[in-house]
Amino acid sequence: MESDPTSRPNSPRDSHSPGHLGSPNTSDSPWDSNSPWRSDEKTRVIEGAGRLDELGSLARDLGATRVLLVSDPGVMAAGHGTRALELLRAAGLEVELFMEVAENPTTDDVARGLAVAQRLRPDLFVAVGGGSPIDAAKGINFLHTCGGAMQDYWGHDKATRPLLPLIAVPTTAGTGSEVQSFALIGDAVTHRKMACGDPSAAPRIALLDAELTRTMPPFVTACTGLDTLGHAVESAVTRVRNQRSAEYTRAAFALAFRALPIVLRTPNDLAARAHMLRAAALAGFAIEHSMLGAAHALANPLTARLGLPHGQAVGTMLPHVVRFNAEDPEVCAIYATLARDVGLAPQTTTDTAAAAALSDGLAAVLSSANLPTSLSAFGLTPDRVAALADEAAQQWTAGFNPRPVSASALIDLLRAASSV
Repeated sequence: MESDPTSRPNSPRDSHSPGHLGSPNTSDSPWDSNSPWRSDEKTRVIEGAGRLDELGSLARDLGATRVLLVSDPGVMAAGHGTRALELLRAAGLEVELFMEVAENPTTDDVARGLAVAQRLRPDLFVAVGGGSPIDAAKGINFLHTCGGAMQDYWGHDKATRPLLPLIAVPTTAGTGSEVQSFALIGDAVTHRKMACGDPSAAPRIALLDAELTRTMPPFVTACTGLDTLGHAVESAVTRVRNQRSAEYTRAAFALAFRALPIVLRTPNDLAARAHMLRAAALAGFAIEHSMLGAAHALANPLTARLGLPHGQAVGTMLPHVVRFNAEDPEVCAIYATLARDVGLAPQTTTDTAAAAALSDGLAAVLSSANLPTSLSAFGLTPDRVAALADEAAQQWTAGFNPRPVSASALIDLLRAASSV
């Protein structure tokens, strides 16, 4: 994996950041001393301002002749999809555009894209946009390559043959889908979100060009940034966390917690935007190895039933989930480390106080983004809490939370987030 040494932001190993991501100077280390990216992940990361210009040559390097470009209307209106289309065609490739992707892609979106893929018979997918086009491209890839219905791939290792290569070009800094082997696709009938994964679904290349994120409106910048913070904090403590995920989460959180306020104050700060893109990808790799927890389990029904944008739902629930999980001493110590890394708590403070400071700091980020901190602002009434909690308890991420989250515990969390 590579970075552009002339334009990349400071590495999470640099002196201003906490710790480092590994031992890059040892001969058997998977870490490149000039990059924060491991060489043994499935996705190669290329980052740097202006590197979208390399899209055509990267596609050719993967042996592409026919490319299905997946995007959405907002990305096309910003000009990023059109530019990608021109770059691919200038490289001599046959390209067809599919842009009918909703904000939260469903089986209907995938079916429409599949019809285009069956006509074109692509040998490469390129997705330009946020998590929605990237996930939709993965979903189309599953059905085009393996057949069947999207529901057949709910779970992991369900592909019957290796999927076609995918280049992911994120225009938001939030989902981390550009480095993940899962696609989140909603069932158009039941509205249940299906996590459909396979190792071959991970993009071959994630192209991180911070210039593309400058067109994000402030609200989208805030919501995607909160999603990145949520990914970092939750993947740090799940039941299946490991050393590799810990390395990713610590670096991702430090970058995002420092960079997000800068991006919100100064939207054209390209270095801060590059840090957010890097943080989103680092947190995406962390999810691959550690999954997520209760804040994301609660966010899905809040989005489906109350209409909260996903990142805002995660950001609203996260401080309360941190306080809940911090009752576990081992989890509390991890939270304390995150808080001390970014100066939310002194090195000498107790783990309990530091974890509380992390919760308060996350709530402060929500406020600094001018977003409501209480679910009551979105019309959550007491009579709806139990149903939302029941739905959250059935989400797949709930099972990875470090403390068990029964429906009654989730009710308490929703009530806490409604009374702020």
